[in-house]
Amino acid sequence: MSGNIRLLEDTLAAAKAEHRAALIAYLPAGFPTVDGGIEAVKAVLDGGADVVEVGLPHSDPVLDGPVIQTADDIALRGGVRIADALRTVREAHRATGKPVLVMTYWNPIDRYGVERFTAELAEAGGAGCILPDLPVQESALWREHAEKHGLATVFVVAPSSRDERLATITAAGSGFVYAASLMGVTGTRASVGAQAEDLVRRTRAGTELPVCVGLGVSDAEQAAEVAGFADGVIVGSAFVKRMLDAPDEAAGLASVRELAGELARGVRRRA
Repeated sequence: MSGNIRLLEDTLAAAKAEHRAALIAYLPAGFPTVDGGIEAVKAVLDGGADVVEVGLPHSDPVLDGPVIQTADDIALRGGVRIADALRTVREAHRATGKPVLVMTYWNPIDRYGVERFTAELAEAGGAGCILPDLPVQESALWREHAEKHGLATVFVVAPSSRDERLATITAAGSGFVYAASLMGVTGTRASVGAQAEDLVRRTRAGTELPVCVGLGVSDAEQAAEVAGFADGVIVGSAFVKRMLDAPDEAAGLASVRELAGELARGVRRRA
């Protein structure tokens, strides 16, 4: 069965045709529970997100800040497994028809098996995978199986990436490019900063792929700012924080749905 890379590409192209950036949300699988996490993903898609990244909780994250680490710890203590992440993808896509990716570090996939993981992600209706710690020069096996199963391979670029390195990364990727707005880990910040705009400009110089910016965006004003220069706005910690701060699961779902609506309006008006 083929995955949904085409749906992802068409969704990003449709946003561009509307002269706006796409809103891409992130939530970890298994948080606050597996069933609750599925409902949270559906809530942000129903609220206005165009695309969702389902995070596979990991005990040794390199990109995730304290908010997402807290949620990951809750999920891991609850016994979340790769099968739960795949179920989250399947049920969220089936309920909304929107593209759903998995964001994961490489070690769990390597242990699970690349062929097995890509086949099962495609079968679940997944659109692809974001792999923040997989070096491009070591990605041939993954990319072979991802392409075979119709899945996007999204690599992360950073402000420290030199132009030659950007060209190498973007040539190997598909779907879109994840541009980290600053050096550091995920989390909400008062300002996204000028580094992000410069990184988008340099990345676009060597690729036709959409360039989507993440790390630090937390409200409609920041979403509007980033939407002024990027093809997509990625928001994770702000959604997770809403769930963590809610008094109960129902309130959390209402809160993330509301935030998705606010951010969706932000990417449509720009700063």
